[in-house]
Amino acid sequence: MLFAAVICFILICPSCKLSLNGASIPAAMKTIRVDFFENNAALVVNNLSTTFTEALKDRIRNTTRLSIVRAEEADAVMSGSITDYSIAPVSINATSNNVAPIAGLSRLSITVSVKYVNNLDKKDNFEQSFTKTENFSGDIATHEQTLIADLNKQLTEDIFNKAFANW
Repeated sequence: MLFAAVICFILICPSCKLSLNGASIPAAMKTIRVDFFENNAALVVNNLSTTFTEALKDRIRNTTRLSIVRAEEADAVMSGSITDYSIAPVSINATSNNVAPIAGLSRLSITVSVKYVNNLDKKDNFEQSFTKTENFSGDIATHEQTLIADLNKQLTEDIFNKAFANW
């Protein structure tokens, strides 16, 4: 009975927004194009562009009813680039015997510039940079792919919320 009422409401109110997992997607929106996010950072990691772009597509694919398309006439478009990938020391370990100090804790930071165009409702459009950081100890090579996966998850969550949850 409740299911039938919900279906009737959706059919009666075509301009209403559907909500899935906190997302507020217009009922008329069916497709989205997610362009490849090129890595324009000074420090380049070979697979970062691909892993980020696929993580963003997966977030949309797994939590919305939207079809990801390559067509120019998509209802919405996400594009942008990776603008920063940096590693910086957070704390320094003291050393003895005139040896240069070493980082005790370091921070990986990734910044992504995103342009979102909603072709159905221009007031939802935005251009914004999103930055996430993760601290780690030891050598970056040991932690890099795990850190990238964690940061991609956080970045895609923020981007998704900005586009579809109006956060």
